[in-house]
Amino acid sequence: MFKENTNAQSKAEFVTIEELVPEDHLLRKVASVVDFSFINDICRPYYSRDNGRPAIEPEILFKMLFVGYLFGIRSERRLVEEVKVNVAYRWFLGYGLTDKIPDASVIWQNRRRRFNNTDVAQEIFDRIVCQAMDMGLVSGEILYTDSTHLKANAARMKYENKEVIAHSRQKYFDDLDAEVKDDRIAHDKKPLKDKDDDDTPKTKNIKVSRTDPDAGFMHRDRKPKGFFYLDHRTVDGYKGIITDTFVTPGNVPDSIPYIDRLDVQRKKFDLNTRVVGLDAGYESAALLRQVALRGIDAAVGRKRGSYQKGSYPKHKFRYIPEWDIYICPERVYLGYVTTDRTGNRHYKADKERCMSCQRKDECLTEKQVAKTLLRHIWEDFKDKARKFTLSDEGKKIYARRKETVERSFADAKELHGLRYARFRGLSKVMEQCLMTAAAQNIKKMAMAIG
Repeated sequence: MFKENTNAQSKAEFVTIEELVPEDHLLRKVASVVDFSFINDICRPYYSRDNGRPAIEPEILFKMLFVGYLFGIRSERRLVEEVKVNVAYRWFLGYGLTDKIPDASVIWQNRRRRFNNTDVAQEIFDRIVCQAMDMGLVSGEILYTDSTHLKANAARMKYENKEVIAHSRQKYFDDLDAEVKDDRIAHDKKPLKDKDDDDTPKTKNIKVSRTDPDAGFMHRDRKPKGFFYLDHRTVDGYKGIITDTFVTPGNVPDSIPYIDRLDVQRKKFDLNTRVVGLDAGYESAALLRQVALRGIDAAVGRKRGSYQKGSYPKHKFRYIPEWDIYICPERVYLGYVTTDRTGNRHYKADKERCMSCQRKDECLTEKQVAKTLLRHIWEDFKDKARKFTLSDEGKKIYARRKETVERSFADAKELHGLRYARFRGLSKVMEQCLMTAAAQNIKKMAMAIG
């Protein structure tokens, strides 16, 4: 029998908010596992002790933000509306069914005035990682690092071409200069002349966004073009806890901030790291040398060789370290010629042997009369990493990138709103990435322990 529901939603019911929240709700598990009381201690220096109106407790503000990041609510206006009508959200924040919820402007003004240019988000993230460590969810033995792009809150075509100061020399260049000098002496070559010092800083022309000058114009193979930020993230291999996240403009190579960030988290959390898992974007001799000098093995992807179509790639030539020569598939030796300023050793075959070789059309380009190869003076570190990667252990470790750092990024984009930058400016995008990573850690802690 069909019957219309005519009950008006006006009858009084005696219930407690505790009864209305399901026992298996995620926020119940979070509340039972994570202690958020440290947030008040972190934020206390930014509040006046005896002046002004009573403020909304910082623990409540950040827990409200965590609700937004946990459930993918990108708009803070919408977050406030959701908290008003969602019983579980009210219960998690400590509000009753009729209590007034803070306005979205409270969140904006605290970000703009009180917490602007502070390390509050970083400190909150670090304290949550420490709690995960106390629960035994972080081993630090194997760390996976990668980067993902966030579309900046900036129009692609609204930019100006500007001359900016180029990046200064990286730290390892002094070591490289010294080793190039020693290598040339070892091969009976004269030391290279010092470059003329020029006080004029080197500049380069780049695209600078008019709406968000901190964003970088990204132009990579198989990646979208436009203004982006890069989130460089490290994930622990044990339970997938994120141990570090760091934001750069989209035009910064992955390898630039890697070593510094590795050192920061190892020192901060006292990690005894044994292996790192990296994709091919980190396969550089200088970076792998720094990793090896720290006593860490690297399971790293291999870059595709850049060679002209129709010529033999470098991997078809075998290097013999005892003789410091390369040997080609036709048993022709390529001997040492010189070491250039960038650290590359040049090896060259005999011209007459190459010209008389029956396979020269397969090996040489149209302009070559003799085969030449380059080998960096730190290439041994790449060979060591490659050997480890191809070992049984290395293959297993490298394969787990998909279920650790790559899955972490996928969840962040699909479930937690990290596909786009909510704010403008490097520091505010850094806050978004830290809060997203902290929310993901909180969720993993709740599911593992709660």
